[in-house]
Amino acid sequence: MKLKLTLSAALLVFSLAVAAQDSPKVRSLEIYGFAMTDMGYNFDQINPNWFDALRVTKLPTYKDQYAPDGEAFFGVRQSRFGVRGFTPTPIGELKAVFDFDLFGVGVDEGQTTMRPRNIYGELGRFLVGQANTPFMDGDVFPNTIEYWGPTGMVFYRNVQLRYAPLVGKNEVFIAIERPGASADKGSFESRIELDSVVGQLHLPDFSVHYKRTGDWGHVQIAGMLRQLQWKDIHTTGGYDLSDHVTGWGLHLSTALNLTKNTIFRGSIVYGEGVENYMNDAPIDVGVVDNPGNPQKPIKGKALPVTGIMAYLEQMWTEKFSMTLGYSSTHIENTAVSNSTAYKNGQYATLTFLLTPVKNMLAAAELQYGKRDNFTGGYSATDVKIQFSFKYSFSQLFYFK
Repeated sequence: MKLKLTLSAALLVFSLAVAAQDSPKVRSLEIYGFAMTDMGYNFDQINPNWFDALRVTKLPTYKDQYAPDGEAFFGVRQSRFGVRGFTPTPIGELKAVFDFDLFGVGVDEGQTTMRPRNIYGELGRFLVGQANTPFMDGDVFPNTIEYWGPTGMVFYRNVQLRYAPLVGKNEVFIAIERPGASADKGSFESRIELDSVVGQLHLPDFSVHYKRTGDWGHVQIAGMLRQLQWKDIHTTGGYDLSDHVTGWGLHLSTALNLTKNTIFRGSIVYGEGVENYMNDAPIDVGVVDNPGNPQKPIKGKALPVTGIMAYLEQMWTEKFSMTLGYSSTHIENTAVSNSTAYKNGQYATLTFLLTPVKNMLAAAELQYGKRDNFTGGYSATDVKIQFSFKYSFSQLFYFK
């Protein structure tokens, strides 16, 4: 035990010493962001709180749920503002980040209001705060303009404590993360199908990734392990639905420079009970029958999920590019799931982007989404066309 502690302390001192060698000698502050306006037309139906996005989980679960078809939309909710501060210290550079956009979720769903994105501090190899989970690969998000993005990719910013034993061409991130929450800012209870239960999350989620980078692009493999536990707070009538399941996931992703002007971005993920780490998937835990146990007639099951994403980006000129791709999510529901439960989601976009001058982007995008219910044969599709205009800014200030 003493030897292990000694080795851990030596590793910590070494990592901080390496970081200190690269530490800048002056303090600096960067202010950055962009103003972005979206407008377009939705040819079909979607939850009106998501008028300017295409989340397949928000498509109708029955005919004319969000009738009528067809609606023009305008919004500025993608606009972003942030600051980064850099301070030299004896043990390395201290970096602090705080940024937000205006895309309301949770209790602010559908509103134009501040939504925190990144809020963290980083010193040497350690990061504490809200940042991208190591289970995701932020570099595979395609160059598109629809806000929410491909349904079948891992995409989630979580509160965490992260350590990076390796950085550079070979990168290793290890983190413990806040359990139970989701990108919708909901509680764990909203992600299970059992009634009268509350989350009892004793342990943090554990995530890790290895990333290899070169002139050809990069490849990353990531893993997730978590315990999902809940407590039945209404144990009347002899029932007690308290239980727990183990969630896990594996995620392979890559960005490949096929030519000087062509990039492929793709990923595949499979796991059980990791839906809240997906970009757009609803339920982590489903319900199964438990025959022969009158005290616990049903129990929870971590739902298997498979997600894929494949996108091509082509630079035609220095100012004009095109992005085309497809993504899907499949959830294996339990036999007793509701007929309207989410089973399959598909997402595809075709994007044309023009940068007429520095720091300005004009784009047009055709979007397609499809949602399939678990049973009953009902499917909902949506086609949208979107035009966006983005004006970016960034200014770095130095201080003695």
